[in-house]
Amino acid sequence: MARSVLETAHKQWPSDVTCRGYLGLTLKLQGHHNLAVPHLLASVKSDQPETINSRFYFHLGDALQRLNRNDEAMEIYEKGVIKGIFRSKYQRSLYNVDRLKAKPWWTLEESTYSSFFRKLESNWRTIKSEGLGAYRERSGYLDEAESLRDIGDWKQYELFARGKKYQQNCKKTPVTCQLIEEFGAARDCRRGQVKFSVMTGGTHVWPHCGPTNCRLRAHLGLVVPAGTTIRVAQQTRTWEEGKVIIFDDSFEHEVWHNGTEQRLILIVDVWHPELTAKERASLTAI
Repeated sequence: MARSVLETAHKQWPSDVTCRGYLGLTLKLQGHHNLAVPHLLASVKSDQPETINSRFYFHLGDALQRLNRNDEAMEIYEKGVIKGIFRSKYQRSLYNVDRLKAKPWWTLEESTYSSFFRKLESNWRTIKSEGLGAYRERSGYLDEAESLRDIGDWKQYELFARGKKYQQNCKKTPVTCQLIEEFGAARDCRRGQVKFSVMTGGTHVWPHCGPTNCRLRAHLGLVVPAGTTIRVAQQTRTWEEGKVIIFDDSFEHEVWHNGTEQRLILIVDVWHPELTAKERASLTAI
């Protein structure tokens, strides 16, 4: 409906770059990247005040990346930085608290949550067993739902999301959920999730940014075959079974699984450590 209305409006007012921006945005969200790019480019390049729209810049760059036009995408992101839309060409979240420390990779100590993450590490075999047990039942693992996957198979099993517990899934993973419930920065993180993530060989996840800089994302390696890597900004790393890695997922990140066996990790989002208690209580869920 929205597409047809915007296409009609564009035919009637072809020079209206705001209309073209929203038409391009609609096409992009429907997965029509080739069709979306010319409209979004025309809108963004016009530099009219009404086209300095964070969603236009965000989705134009994303569409260009998915068309393997990466240099053009970076030009759009750099322009977005100049316009005050993005914090950097790699950190492109749209729901931010501007004063928070920003860096792609964090150590456990820098997160200030090292005791919690060490506890996860010490229980990793039990967490792995619960994640694999739930996977064998299949019912709770769902396909990734944000159209971030290029090729391959990537499923997720949610335990907590937006500060709410998935009771049915937690019944099958009681130790994992109890560990999360004991730690408020993860349990109550309304701008994050806790979930198992399983990925098969031959999977590639497009470069993308999380929606907010108000969280950090931890990955606990559970089953880590050869050929699995993750890039955050300009640095690429891999996982290690029984170990936690932490990054700020508001920075661009990309995942490859070039191996043959399944990769399983536990994803745990926690509040950014510099948020105040008042901010954690008042920030809206994402």
